[in-house]
Amino acid sequence: MDNLERFLKNAIREDVGDGDHTSEACIPEETLGSAHLIIKDYGILAGVKVARKVFKIIDPEIKMIVNVHDGEIVRPGNIVFKVSGRVRSILLAERLALNIMQHMSGIATQTKKFVDQVNGLKVKILDTRKTSPGMRFLDKEAVRIGGGENHRMGLYDMIMIKDNHIDYLGSLEKAIDAVHTYFEKIGRTMKIVIEARDLDSVERILAHGGVDRIMLDNFTLEDTRIAVEKIHDRFEIESSGGITLENVRDYALCGVDYISVGALTHQIKSLDMSLRAVIH
Repeated sequence: MDNLERFLKNAIREDVGDGDHTSEACIPEETLGSAHLIIKDYGILAGVKVARKVFKIIDPEIKMIVNVHDGEIVRPGNIVFKVSGRVRSILLAERLALNIMQHMSGIATQTKKFVDQVNGLKVKILDTRKTSPGMRFLDKEAVRIGGGENHRMGLYDMIMIKDNHIDYLGSLEKAIDAVHTYFEKIGRTMKIVIEARDLDSVERILAHGGVDRIMLDNFTLEDTRIAVEKIHDRFEIESSGGITLENVRDYALCGVDYISVGALTHQIKSLDMSLRAVIH
């Protein structure tokens, strides 16, 4: 069982419990029908493939005809797909499919806004670990659909030396050395990103070396320009902290390679849509 199927089955159990008693009371078991998913807002669509999986897990006999696909621009009145089959199954799947699609589409829409702001520049827009618990793989998929790129998936696939690591150990130099000692112990390596809290930290990292990327955390625009000049292609450069739609292009113009934005996944407005019964 893959992550998506496991997640969806848990979500279905959470919602259904011992049964959809309203539908069981109101809808005869073999009643057939159909429904349209209708868009009520402007944005970027995401989650169609996941919605298809929701319906298939609940009832493999449900049929879906898709008109609009993940990554496409949508506007009010667009009909994304039509589902047909047992009405009880359609109603059982409705809320979970909508919750996921609204959430993912909100992330994709937000991401596209940031990506559009830096159009024509070399910088890449990254997400962070500020994701919905248990839904990170969907949140990050939505970022990709919106045109962004993924930062590390979790604590397991990248070294990121942050302020707390440095403070607990005593210095950034000790933290970098500790990582390389750890690599020797485990017999493998990963990309090393280190957080710089000021220009003095940048100087010390440059003098010490041993990393792949320097993350400029909450730097002003002026300090970002100075840091980029100092680093001068020795390491990858990432800006993070305090990045908004209003200033993201200014940071990109400083010459950084990456800009990570927590707001892509944790400060989003879900895209409005609904599943409506088709009555003949």
